Amino acid sequence: MPKCKNIECKKQFEKKRSNQLVCSVECSYAYAKQQREKKAKREWREEKKRIKEKLKTKKDYEKELQVVFNSYIRERDKGKGCISCGVTLTGKFDAGHFYPVGSYKNLRFDEDNVHGQCVHCNQHKHGNLNEYRFGLAARIGYDRLEALDKRRLEVRKYTIPELIELKVIYKDKLKNLKNI
Repeated sequence: MPKCKNIECKKQFEKKRSNQLVCSVECSYAYAKQQREKKAKREWREEKKRIKEKLKTKKDYEKELQVVFNSYIRERDKGKGCISCGVTLTGKFDAGHFYPVGSYKNLRFDEDNVHGQCVHCNQHKHGNLNEYRFGLAARIGYDRLEALDKRRLEVRKYTIPELIELKVIYKDKLKNLKNI
């Protein structure tokens, strides 16, 4: 025997019709009210989501992309050694930038500029940049390192549509890495 769909009732009842969901007329009114409230809440959540999306600034999109990008870097470099000191990266580690984001915004989302780095090197040794450069040359090669050095001087400003597109790209890359 089915249970009454009214949240307050939940009694078992015998169906008189094949599509009957509640046990009585009173429960029918209460159930209809519950469904209207549920629908209104769902519509409000959707409307609130649209409003929040409209109010997002470029900084908000950059932050969202940074989270996805850093997750991708961590997944890509999991099991490799720290770019600076070589300690095996397990557990918590950072996505360390060789050229810092504050000074080189154009390289913020450059995969050659960001690598897995242990928390000690990244946060306590301020990136351990001398050792980072040696590790970078070994990992990406001297030609790509020189190209990175040249790109640091370029001016690059991301637009909101580019940030949205990059977020989609890195989510997809992250998903592909996790599926391997």
